Amino acid sequence: MKNAILLVALLSFTLVNSQAFKGKGDSYFHVGANFQKNGTGINLSYDYGIGQNISVGLSSTYLLSIDDSLKNNPSPVESLDAGFDDRFDLRVRFNANLGNVINVDENLDVYPGLSLGVKNFGGHLGARYFFSEGFGVFTELNMPLALYNTDDLVPAQELNNQFTINIGATFNL
Repeated sequence: MKNAILLVALLSFTLVNSQAFKGKGDSYFHVGANFQKNGTGINLSYDYGIGQNISVGLSSTYLLSIDDSLKNNPSPVESLDAGFDDRFDLRVRFNANLGNVINVDENLDVYPGLSLGVKNFGGHLGARYFFSEGFGVFTELNMPLALYNTDDLVPAQELNNQFTINIGATFNL
C-alpha cells in the first residue's frame, strides 16, 4: 500500500510539472504512423520553438504499405507503380502553438500551421498532450492547399498529395 501511494504521488508530481509548449528554445520530436487513401507509412517530424507561440520544423513521411488492389490494376495509366519519389515526402513547417492561448490544460498544445513540401503547399492542425516532461502523444491532420502538379494525377502521384492523418508519440528534447 505504501508503494502504491508513493507511485501515485510521483505520477501526480510528474503530470503536474509537464507543459506542452513553453516557447523559444523548445524542441520536439514526433514519430508516428501516417494514414491516407491507398497507403500507410511512418511520419517523423521535428519542431523548434522560435518565439512564445511560434515554432518551425521539418516533417517527413515514407509510405511503407500501398493498397494491393491498385498495384494490380490492368490499366497502365491507373496502375499504382509507386517508386521512392512517390512514397517519400519532406516538408518545412510553421506552427502557431496555441496551448497557452486556449488554456485548456498546460499539458495540451494545439497547433495549426502551414507547410511547404516537395509535393505541395499545405496546412495542418495538430495537437500534442504530454504525460510527463519528456513524453506525450500527438495527432495531426494534413491537407494540401495548392498542388504543384495540377494535371491529371495518376494514383502514385496522389500519395502524400492528399488529406492525411498522423498519430504517434512525441518527445520533448
